[in-house]
Amino acid sequence: MRRWWTAVVVTGTAALALTGCGAPAGVDRNLADDWPDLAPAEAFVPENEACHPTVQDVGYLSGYNPVECTATHRAETLHVGTLTGPNAERGAPPKAGSTGVRTARADCDKQVSKAVGADWRSGRLLVSVIFPSALAWTGGARWFRCDVSEVAGLDDSSITPRSASLRNALAPGSPLAYGCFNPKLVKDDIDQMRPVACTAKHHAEFVGVWQAPDISYDEFQRTSLRAHKACRGLIAKYVKVPNNSDMQYRAGTVIYHPFEQEWQDGNHGVQCFLWVDDRTLTRSLKGAGTKGLPVQ
Repeated sequence: MRRWWTAVVVTGTAALALTGCGAPAGVDRNLADDWPDLAPAEAFVPENEACHPTVQDVGYLSGYNPVECTATHRAETLHVGTLTGPNAERGAPPKAGSTGVRTARADCDKQVSKAVGADWRSGRLLVSVIFPSALAWTGGARWFRCDVSEVAGLDDSSITPRSASLRNALAPGSPLAYGCFNPKLVKDDIDQMRPVACTAKHHAEFVGVWQAPDISYDEFQRTSLRAHKACRGLIAKYVKVPNNSDMQYRAGTVIYHPFEQEWQDGNHGVQCFLWVDDRTLTRSLKGAGTKGLPVQ
């Protein structure tokens, strides 16, 4: 104890001695005003174009472990956006089906489609919109991630590990882009769409994505004929035939639409396929005209 108090006294004495001496040039004797201001704390924001070994549902910082896109991964961030306005003023991250989720979803759909080279729903891709955790939100985080994954197929949404980026993944000729199919029928319903090369025997072909109006999922289900009619218009454009009353006699339509929760979150993209069951095709009908798709 004695040594401790001695040290204090010595320090105090030295300080008192300074007050009796002239200050060196450039010293104003004020020990409290020369500390630099602390920089404001920077909130974490995830990196764009980062790849991830797992698919996240919530953007927990503890689970953020990006890897090189040449390493095995299951998701890739192709856009990082920010919620603003009323969507950013709430006390917690947006809930499923909310305006905040729908706003982020629309931005992700647009930016991811731009990054992959086509509407992302025209190929074997899955887009996940990821928000920060509740704790990070309380701390000021307002970002959202648009993560993209490769899936096994149209009827199988299991994630396929990759070791390359998905940027430009749907460029012309991409193996991920939807092409031709052979529908598997169970009674009168299509149970599965089996992909085949367009040069092989087939009965169906992907023609595009129709963006359905902003209606409820129940209304969409009740008015599904509207989707089939819209898809006939896409078939006509794809094959280059007149979009008139004869279209229903040229080809049938197969549609795939989002599940209810996806629909409520803002994904209204309907995948459209032409279908001919009275003859076998051995080529793509893109641009084939009336000879390729005659009235039957």
